[in-house]
Amino acid sequence: MSRTTFLIIVIASIGFLFDTYELLMTPLVAAPAIAELLKVPLNNPLVTDWVGRLLWIAALCGGVFGLLGGWLVDRFGRKTIMAASIFLYSFSPFCAAYATSLPMFVFFRSTTFIGVCVEFVAAITWLAEVFTDKKEKEKWLGITQAFASLGGVLVTAISFWINTHGKDLPALGLPLALGAEAAGSWRYLLMTGILPAIPIALLLPFVPESQIWKERRAAGLLKRPSFGALFAPELKRVTIVTAILSACAYGIAFGALQVTVARVTPGLPELKPQSVALAPLRKEADGLNAQFNAAATPDEKKALVGQIKANFAQQKPHLDEVKKMSDKVQFHQEMGGLVGRVLLAVLLIVGISRVALLKIFQVPALIILPLTYFMLFQQGGTAFLMAYAVCGLLTVAQFSYFGEYLPKVFPMHLRGTGGSFATNVGGRMVGTSMAFVTTNWLAPILAGAGPVLPMHIAKAAGIVATAIAVIALLVGFLLPEPKEEH
Repeated sequence: MSRTTFLIIVIASIGFLFDTYELLMTPLVAAPAIAELLKVPLNNPLVTDWVGRLLWIAALCGGVFGLLGGWLVDRFGRKTIMAASIFLYSFSPFCAAYATSLPMFVFFRSTTFIGVCVEFVAAITWLAEVFTDKKEKEKWLGITQAFASLGGVLVTAISFWINTHGKDLPALGLPLALGAEAAGSWRYLLMTGILPAIPIALLLPFVPESQIWKERRAAGLLKRPSFGALFAPELKRVTIVTAILSACAYGIAFGALQVTVARVTPGLPELKPQSVALAPLRKEADGLNAQFNAAATPDEKKALVGQIKANFAQQKPHLDEVKKMSDKVQFHQEMGGLVGRVLLAVLLIVGISRVALLKIFQVPALIILPLTYFMLFQQGGTAFLMAYAVCGLLTVAQFSYFGEYLPKVFPMHLRGTGGSFATNVGGRMVGTSMAFVTTNWLAPILAGAGPVLPMHIAKAAGIVATAIAVIALLVGFLLPEPKEEH
């Protein structure tokens, strides 16, 4: 392996790892950040509402501007736009750490999401062209994408360390909450988002732009990229099919897997004592927060804050047990996803046809997804955790699959644009909306007039995931084999 090849692999691995790292900051920092910026208690309904809005706004911005970023990749170069996107998602969370208002925080979380959406397409297009040997290309596209699954593990570990040692960290000019002696730990976690910018800035001068793209552009052989060209007769099928399949992969991830950790886990049988103890305390907390939101004077709010804190102190021992189980569930998903990416890399090296390879992950998903949410959730224990890990394996492997497949089915002048359309319009904009379908539409219907409980979320997640898995399998038969594979 040459030095240049090694540096290319390092840069791509860092980019994919921090893609996940930057995105998975959101569930860790969103609630405490919003509570501090709105000056309300952490369990106030306003916090929950704004967390949902933040996710929706960020996903919409990422999809729209990520699509534009794919066009920029084809217009101005793979390496150039990849570097710009990495710097965007590196400095955005750093700026968010100094947010003094909610709009400022939402803006920089949205630009973070935009950077991630652009970087993924730019990186896979760059890798697909800097490796000219087919086997080398397939191998390193698979291996480098496997680092994405380590991003969740890394951000969780760093978050734990900051929560443990936050009081000993320097102030660094960070804003303080009213009456606080130290900055919130969420601000320090956001500051770590700048980490990928340092090695990338040092290494980029030593790696090349896509040589074949440069040569064709210099010779005037590259057509100008356009979104309309994606729907030309020869590309319409692959454009639509890949967008639908990308939406399906993201739909299962967000409509089932992502809601499981926070919304389904509390309903596991092993947490039944905690659920029983928390029910009256949460009802009391809802009443206190309603009074807090309606309070007219600072003195009234101050008195209610004391009662809310006392209520939270009673909830904390039970919430700690729920948090331990949620962390365990999240860990199984991350490990399953990592195994899925590694397994895909191995199968790519073996040389299975691309359409057959997708079926290896789609068919078992039709079995394990309903089994996990309709049956094993009610049993809990190791069986549920292992099945959930397999769900993560089968879903995350499909993300890596499209990272390797998309650059092959679009012509060079449309590789960034086509890959971006599938990933951002299909995946980020349509697929991520399945979280809303599961939690805000289907689960309330299943709950009827009563409150939405974890069992309703689990059933809704199972219905959504199974329906999407069926659609993905059927649409997958329309997926064309890449021309260069013949």
